[in-house]
Amino acid sequence: MQFLRLDGNDLTAPVKDEKRLAGRLAGVLRQLDELLALNIATAVDFTGSEREERAPDYPLTALQQITRNAVMHRSYEHTNTPVRITWYADRVEVVNPGGPFGIVNTANFGTGVTDYRNPALADLMRSFGYVQRFGAGIPVAKRSLSANHNPEPSFEVTPTHVAVTVRRRS
Repeated sequence: MQFLRLDGNDLTAPVKDEKRLAGRLAGVLRQLDELLALNIATAVDFTGSEREERAPDYPLTALQQITRNAVMHRSYEHTNTPVRITWYADRVEVVNPGGPFGIVNTANFGTGVTDYRNPALADLMRSFGYVQRFGAGIPVAKRSLSANHNPEPSFEVTPTHVAVTVRRRS
């Protein structure tokens, strides 16, 4: 996996941080969770009510579901392209090589219909506790974003890749 944090809204912005995650699956997923949590900013408002209110710019659950889906559903054949996470000032983009697979197509993508390029990887992620229920990742991410008052994520689904854009909470 490749992580790039930029101080702006396009690829020409100054780089704030860059990481490459590689190694054993459990270690990579653990590093990914830590990296996501470290990059989420939490706003604190103590003027609008009796108690302070805290709101993250992105809900961790949504980013975890989207990035874990990218790892599980990416194509590992005929490409050396890593899963890319690009964290801009106003959004997070996750791109993984490989489009829909098997019975999943552009029409039913994200509705809970599932198929697996690598069932062993899916089973391994489930046994490690990184997948709770197959087919629930995108609906859980959408619900988490909505509850946090983030815009709904956008998806670009092509035969060669899937890109997800998550916008910062306003």
